[in-house]
Amino acid sequence: MNNEPFVYSALTWLWIVGLSLLGGLASFIRKLNQSTKPLSLGKIFIKLSGELVIAAFAGLLTFFLCQAWGLSNEWTAVLVGVSGHLGSRAIDGIADIWINILKNAASK
Repeated sequence: MNNEPFVYSALTWLWIVGLSLLGGLASFIRKLNQSTKPLSLGKIFIKLSGELVIAAFAGLLTFFLCQAWGLSNEWTAVLVGVSGHLGSRAIDGIADIWINILKNAASK
């Protein structure tokens, strides 16, 4: 694994962020279509912005995990997109992994 996280090409960063945002956008559209309460355009934009920030963060975390685990580019792309769609649920899952790592390290 490369210990320098910022040596990836601009194209790699574009794919990571793009897939994350696409997953987040798909999730947002799904939630918006299931909503029974009409929202103003301003509220929709604010909610969309928040969803996309969370999706991008989840996708970036997932990308670095995939790199650490040595997963292929194809699996990384799938997991980054799905993490963007899951948003905060993906971040919670990553946090659970981290907590388990810490518990295992403390018990040794």
